[in-house]
Amino acid sequence: MRIPEARGAASTALLELLPQAPNSESIDALALAVQDALGQTTGILADDDLQLTLFCLYELHYSGIDVAHAEWEWEPGLISIRREIERTFEAALRDVVELPSLEPRDSDGVAAVLFELAAADTGPSVSRFVAKKASLEQAREFLIHKSIYQLKEADPHTWAIPRLSGRAKAAMVEIQADEYGGGRQDRMHSALFARTMRGLDLEDSYGCYVDAVPALTLASTNMMSMFGLNRRLRGAIVGHLAAYEMTSSQPNRLYGNGFRRLGFEEDVTWYFDEHVEADAVHEQIAGRDLAGGLVEAEPELLEDVYFGAAAALTLDGMLGEHIMAAWEKGESSLRTTAPARA
Repeated sequence: MRIPEARGAASTALLELLPQAPNSESIDALALAVQDALGQTTGILADDDLQLTLFCLYELHYSGIDVAHAEWEWEPGLISIRREIERTFEAALRDVVELPSLEPRDSDGVAAVLFELAAADTGPSVSRFVAKKASLEQAREFLIHKSIYQLKEADPHTWAIPRLSGRAKAAMVEIQADEYGGGRQDRMHSALFARTMRGLDLEDSYGCYVDAVPALTLASTNMMSMFGLNRRLRGAIVGHLAAYEMTSSQPNRLYGNGFRRLGFEEDVTWYFDEHVEADAVHEQIAGRDLAGGLVEAEPELLEDVYFGAAAALTLDGMLGEHIMAAWEKGESSLRTTAPARA
């Protein structure tokens, strides 16, 4: 990913040190900037500076940042700073989500609760708006928001595979194999989404639009990375994926219809149409075998499974509210004007 523009003192300190070899002086300066930002934030979920800082710290564990020195990935000082931000981020998520009853349940019972959570989601329907009313420019904005995650689709959840075992692990591998195209590069879901972006004359390189999106968009991906990279939160990443799959099929049907309404054909709609069929199957596997199987094997993870699912639905709703509020006022939902495809 190319290095983004800073959004405050913390992200400025991080982005300035990344091209250098690790050194204690730069780490100390970053630690102070992050402490100040954490002390001053009025809400980390929508804090541009802290969410960008966290996003870039996580990106060191994915495909990297173009100017970053390779030694930074596992630099203990940087990991310590990331953990400080994560503590505040996780606490904020736990504060805003409402969990269902933690009554012990078997795998079918866990799946039933997760389906109830997904069905009760009352956030604004961006998918219905795209299907019926969105302009071409709003459809492009929608893709830009989604690109922050979809261009590396499945990667945050894949971190969970070595943290699982038995039935849950087999279910995760089955879902992820489909996400990666069954071994065919051109059918990887990230590749299908890149194809959709090109169809709307958008740049398809990973991270191209980080500068354009608000903190809430970054927070949605940061949440997945935090859940996936911390073994103690393996229940949360499983719950997140279950909720993600359970709320995917019908919205993707609507998105595909919306792009057809705007005159686009299979090159653009393939990504959405693929998810209508795939996620209708995945939601059953994710609910019963993945989430339910994990709770049967490790009952103490029930609360985190529900937390991950509820957090996914909550942040998705918050971002949907932001997008729809802007569009209803005739404004852009982005921070900056997005660049066109090179």
